[in-house]
Amino acid sequence: MTAFVALLARNRLALAGGVVLVCVVLLALAVPVLPLADPDVTNTAQRFQPPLSPGALLGTDHLGRDLLSRLLWGTRLSLAVGFAAAIAAATIGAAIGIVAGFYGGRTDNIIMRGVDMLMAFPYILLALAIVAALGPGLFNALIAVAAVNVPFFARNIRGITVGIAHKEFVDAARLAGLSNRRIILSEILPNVIPVIVIAMSTTIGWMILETAGLSFLGLGSQPPQADLGSMLGEARSALITNPHTSIVPGVMILIIVMSINLLGDGVRDALDPRLKSGALSRPMAATRVDRAQTPPPPSGAGLLEVAALETQFHVRNRVYRAVGGVDLHVRKGECLGIIGESGSGKSVTALSIMGLVASPPGVITGGAAYYDGHDLIGAPYGRLRDIRGRSVSYIFQDPLSTLHPLYRVGDQLIEAIRAHRPIGRAAGRAKAVELLRAVRIPNPEKRITDFPHEMSGGMRQRVGIAMALANDPDVIIADEPTTALDVTVQAQVLTILDDLRRSRGLAIIFITHDFGVVAQLCDRVGVMYAGRIVEEGLTSDILRAPRHPYTARLMACVPELGAGKRRLEAIPGLPPVVDNLPQGCAFADRCQQVQAACRRAGIPLERHGTHAVRCLYPVPQSQEATP
Repeated sequence: MTAFVALLARNRLALAGGVVLVCVVLLALAVPVLPLADPDVTNTAQRFQPPLSPGALLGTDHLGRDLLSRLLWGTRLSLAVGFAAAIAAATIGAAIGIVAGFYGGRTDNIIMRGVDMLMAFPYILLALAIVAALGPGLFNALIAVAAVNVPFFARNIRGITVGIAHKEFVDAARLAGLSNRRIILSEILPNVIPVIVIAMSTTIGWMILETAGLSFLGLGSQPPQADLGSMLGEARSALITNPHTSIVPGVMILIIVMSINLLGDGVRDALDPRLKSGALSRPMAATRVDRAQTPPPPSGAGLLEVAALETQFHVRNRVYRAVGGVDLHVRKGECLGIIGESGSGKSVTALSIMGLVASPPGVITGGAAYYDGHDLIGAPYGRLRDIRGRSVSYIFQDPLSTLHPLYRVGDQLIEAIRAHRPIGRAAGRAKAVELLRAVRIPNPEKRITDFPHEMSGGMRQRVGIAMALANDPDVIIADEPTTALDVTVQAQVLTILDDLRRSRGLAIIFITHDFGVVAQLCDRVGVMYAGRIVEEGLTSDILRAPRHPYTARLMACVPELGAGKRRLEAIPGLPPVVDNLPQGCAFADRCQQVQAACRRAGIPLERHGTHAVRCLYPVPQSQEATP
C-alpha cells in the first residue's frame, strides 16, 4: 500500500486531484454537523441574493434558499449516487464478464449478445427509457446510470478473463480438483480486480455527470431535494439575470469530475505492473545520453568498438548501474560471445549500443560505441534510425513477442526492407522468399503467408534472423536467440548463424548463458559480472584455462557427458545489487580466493597479449576447466 501511494504521489496531477477529492468528500461527510441553514426552507423576500450577502455566503436561489447549504447537501447526494452507481455497475458488469469469459462457448455467446443489444442503444436514450419506465426519482436515476454502464464493465472484464482462463495456473487449479466457483474466486477474480478498480476510477466522474444530467431534466432528484443536477436545472431560467445560481453548482461539478478523472489516471498508472518501475512517461525514441565527455576514437581494432560504456537506470531516488564501463570490439567476420549470469548487464550493453534502452528510466552516462569510426551514442535520431536494421541488426530473444501477431511474416520482412530502401511488391516478395530460404525454412513460397502463431518457436526464430539479414548488415547483435529452443533446433540455428557469418563476412555479438554455444560459435568471449567485463580473450584459451575465479566457477557449473562422475558445482550467494555495488571487486563476497586487497578499490582489466582479466589473484594456469 505504501509503494502504491508513493508511486501515485509521483504523478503531480493525480496527487492534486486526490487532495481536492478528499477535501470535497470530507466536507460532504461533515455536512450534518456544520452550522448550515435548512436547504429546503424558502424565503421569497430574500430571493436572488448575490454572493457574500449577510447570512448567505454564496447567495440565494429563486426561492430564497441558501445556496451554500443546498450546494453542500447536493454534493453529498451526488457523490453518494455516483459512487453507488459505479459500484453497482462494476459489480454486475464484472460478474457478467467473468462468467462469460470463463465458461465460453454457448454461455459466452448468449451473455455477450445480450450485452451487445444494450450497447446498440445510445446510452443516454437508454437511461431516459429506463427512468421513463420506472418513474422519476433519484433511486431510479441511479438504476438507469448503473444499467447503461454495465456493458462497459462486462466487455472489459470478459476480455481479460478470456486471456486468464487458459493460463497454466488455472489448468493447475482444475487438475487439483477445485470447482469452477473456487477457481473463479481464487484464481480469476484476484487477477481482474486491478482492472475493475482502474475502470471504476476512470468512470465515476462520468456517472456523476450522467446522474446530474438526468436530474437537470427533472428525472432525478425531485423538489425540494437538491443535488447538483437539479440545482442547475432550477437555475437555468435565471442564467442571464442571476448567473451565480448556475455557476455555483456548475463549478462544483467541474471540481468533482476533474479531480476524479485526474486521480483515476494516476490510479491506472500506479496499478499497472508495467509502470511500477517509475517509467510513467512514454519512452523516448532513443536512449537519453548524459555523459561528461566522449572517449577518443579507438585505434581501429574492430568494425564495432565499445569504449567505457556506462548505462544507468534512475528509478525514483535510486540509481542502478547496470553497465559500469564496458570495453569490447568485434571485427568483420568474427563472432564475439558475451556470457554471464542473468542480471550481469549483457542485454543492457547490447541495447545501449543501439540506443534501445527505454528512457526513462535508462540513461547512458558515459562511454562510446564506434561503428566504422562514428560514435553511435548520442547520434541524431535520424542517423541512428538509418543504421538500425541496415548496418547493425538485432535478433531479440523471444521471436513471438518480436513479430507482430496480426501481420504475415512475409509482409513483416518486406516492411523491414522498405524501411531502408524503396522496393516494389513483387521484388519485395522475391527478396523475402530468398531470406527465408537462406535461413533454411522449408517451402518458403508458402510459409511467407503464415502468421507468427502458425509457426514453431524455431521457425519464428529463423524469421527473426531473416529479418536481421534483410538489408545485408555488417554487424548482428544476437541477444540469447537460442535460449527458448530445444537442443536440436538450437543446433540448427547456430549452424545457420555460423554459415551466414562465414559466407557474408558478418560480425556477430552473441549473448548467451551457455558455454557450449560459445565453444561452438564464438571466436572470442567476454565474461560479464555486475555490469563489467571480468575476463576476455580467445574462446579456446578461456575454455582451456580460465583465469578469473568467476569464469572458472561458471564453467564448473556446466555438466559434462562421458567424463565420469563429477561434482556439479554451484556458485554460492547472489550477484550484488547494482544500486549498491561494493567498493572493490564485485565478486569478492562469492570468491574462494578473496583477500583483503580485493575489497579496497576498483580493480582494472589487465591485458596480457590476447587475454585480459580483472583480478588481483587469478586462477593458476595449471587449473584447467572445459565445459
